Amino acid sequence: MPTDPRTPVLVGYGQVNQRDENPGREPVDLMVAAARNAADPRVLEAVDSVRIVNLLSWRYRDPGRLLAHRIGARNASTRYTGIGGNVPQTLVNEACRDVQAGRAGAVLIAGAETWRTRSRLRARGVKPDWTRQDESVPLAPGSDDGVPMAGDAEIRIMLDRPAYVYPMFEQAVRIAAGETPDVHRHRIGELWSHFSAVAAGNPHAWTTERFTAEQITEPGPDNRMISWPYTKLMNSNNMVDQGAALILTSVQTAQYLQIPRDRWVFPHAGTDAHDTYAIGERAEFFRSPAIRIAGRRVLELAGLGVDEVDLVDVYSCFPSAVQVAAAELGLPLRDPTRPLTVTGGLSFAGGPWNNYVTHSIATMAEQLVARPGTRGLITANGGYLTKHSFGVYGTEPPRDEFRWEDVQSAVDREPTRRLAVEWSGVGTVESWTTPFQRDGTPEKAYLAVRTPDDARTLALITDSSDAAATVAGDIAGAKVTVHADGTANLL
Repeated sequence: MPTDPRTPVLVGYGQVNQRDENPGREPVDLMVAAARNAADPRVLEAVDSVRIVNLLSWRYRDPGRLLAHRIGARNASTRYTGIGGNVPQTLVNEACRDVQAGRAGAVLIAGAETWRTRSRLRARGVKPDWTRQDESVPLAPGSDDGVPMAGDAEIRIMLDRPAYVYPMFEQAVRIAAGETPDVHRHRIGELWSHFSAVAAGNPHAWTTERFTAEQITEPGPDNRMISWPYTKLMNSNNMVDQGAALILTSVQTAQYLQIPRDRWVFPHAGTDAHDTYAIGERAEFFRSPAIRIAGRRVLELAGLGVDEVDLVDVYSCFPSAVQVAAAELGLPLRDPTRPLTVTGGLSFAGGPWNNYVTHSIATMAEQLVARPGTRGLITANGGYLTKHSFGVYGTEPPRDEFRWEDVQSAVDREPTRRLAVEWSGVGTVESWTTPFQRDGTPEKAYLAVRTPDDARTLALITDSSDAAATVAGDIAGAKVTVHADGTANLL
């Protein structure tokens, strides 16, 4: 059966790393370089929509306008996104629908971060002399869900960053599995060691050193403990200068532009959804209804079972994110024939803030075209296992057409847990994490506490001896006194 000429197809995918000790390129320069790696000038000039993933390294009023001008896409509309690691896959899902409906002819999705350079300059007290667009340049049209990363319960105790929240999820994963702390840390060290091995074979990875499980889990001068049980090597590495770009168009336009057929990758299906935004209201910290429902639905839309997917990239900001997603999707953690990453993950391939998934899609495309007939699954995660986007790709056209679905209504029917924002009394430790100071000593401990009526409250241990006890032993199920101000003490 002939392919519908409106079928969306990914025809360009480029990546770039800036490793110079005295680099001169700013984020938009990396986006230009990635776009030029993605396609030749004829294709870039045909782009009529430029969509930029939110960046943190520098503020432009309209980065898409700068990029469009530099690549010769003079009549392109522009867009700038909100924050979230889910954004790149969501942009692909939207671009496919726009191409399919004739609302766009050729869409360029791009993002870049020069956080490594920016941090080094800031440490020297130097402000970069990078492009500034004056107020005559209108702010790029964009979208932002406007939902705060933390609610009242989290803000009350300053549980306000991924490096605190994800290790709390990790403890919940361990407790649900019935593992001892030592056994569990070794297991996630092995998982991350396998990710580092994939990065070692990825020419686009930022870090290509292969690490053993012991190197990953054991604290040291170059691998300090961040928040128990995560060392630095278990955290996403945002100290990178990286850019990536994707170009989507229709089969008809791809043929008109004479883009070689062996470069084509077809998006087959996509889904989007989000879990409860308030962390404390999650039914369980080791589960994700949105991943389970949206992840399984994208496979159904593509007409595939999970075992029929040849390549997988599970969003990997922290080990808990991978374990939760794998469990919800029915993916084994240890399959030597199908690792859970094509890049090596955010700790090793690089974690350029919101833009990692642009890299993972580009890498997935490269690996798919190297193995004609294969299919790949991309998962994307924003916030604290909160916002999720999925995509299925293949070198052959979809059986019918590209299909997308927002499954939020099904996710919203899933049970949540009652959150007691201001609660005092004696409860039971459900999960916890312990941030460390730079000198290697426990600083405090964040607790998720179950109340006697099975609600949840969030609390903070400030006593240094109690904080040390949360690392020295397993306090799962321990009794704890929660005070009216949100602080807590072990009993």
